[in-house]
Amino acid sequence: MTKHLLSRRSFAALAVAAPTILPARSWAQATGRWPDRPIRMVVPFGTGGGTDVVMRLLAPKLSAILGQSVVVENRPGAGSTLGTDYVAKSAPDGYTLVLATLSSTGVAAGLYRNLPYDPVRDLTAVAPTNFVPICHSVTTTGLKVRDTADWIAQLKASPGKYSYGSSGIGSTGHLASANFLQRVGAEAVHVPYRGAGQVFTAMVAGEVQFNSDIPSFMLPFQREGQVKTLFVATDDRSPLMPEVPTAAEVGLPGYKAYSWYGIFGPAGMAQPVVARLAEAIDQALADPLISQRLEEMGTPAMRGYTPARFAQYVKDEIDVWVPIVKASGASVD
Repeated sequence: MTKHLLSRRSFAALAVAAPTILPARSWAQATGRWPDRPIRMVVPFGTGGGTDVVMRLLAPKLSAILGQSVVVENRPGAGSTLGTDYVAKSAPDGYTLVLATLSSTGVAAGLYRNLPYDPVRDLTAVAPTNFVPICHSVTTTGLKVRDTADWIAQLKASPGKYSYGSSGIGSTGHLASANFLQRVGAEAVHVPYRGAGQVFTAMVAGEVQFNSDIPSFMLPFQREGQVKTLFVATDDRSPLMPEVPTAAEVGLPGYKAYSWYGIFGPAGMAQPVVARLAEAIDQALADPLISQRLEEMGTPAMRGYTPARFAQYVKDEIDVWVPIVKASGASVD
């Protein structure tokens, strides 16, 4: 991943022109009164993780904007591909959607030999929600690590002794840790869980020694001295952890890890429904309380994307990440 690619997705560059807004009567005529019943929003990860938190933050506002309940349903498994595939195979009526991620699209396309859906062909890209930086942390339970150099030395001295957790095979956290190990020439055991909440519990208990996840999720554990964050895998230091160096500062130039979340539906959704939904998502992200909460999490909103622009963004990400995943050697049958 080059600095250009990451800076292209930098926080300031995420604000662009907003989607075209049609008059209320035109919307009603074009969408046939959509929505006229509750909307189901699938989160393809377990409870307690970033996608779950973000979707439950957005759901009440979307419900108010659209005039129908937005019901969040967790369907974890297979690194987010199980829930994403469920939506890909659902009726394209605008009532079953998924908050997918980079791991559900660009990573999955390179990781799974038999991915049951095509991220471009079988999904309708509606709108992104937020950009997600990643940091690398180790437990302090039964482990003493001074800094990144010391940690790399320990990993190399004991191949396979240590383990790392993630929200599942193919998740962003899995790939971020796997790429870190490959880059430093070390080996460790991957332990997949059904959600980030389980990973944090295992980290604090010392059942796994490290993982890669969102800085804001690590921050409470770091404050309590339960984990030690060694670096953030972004160009700049996280405002949430200004004392934590970047990957480049600890001797890992070029190493990047990030994700993003976005709402998708099955292929074949009516264009007026897609446009209305994208407008509602953008409106929800503009809410000051939601925007502030996302900033507090260190995962800024990605506002102003038309469905067409988001679809191109997803295609570009697939082109970037499939080669990275294949180069990592990670694969799933």
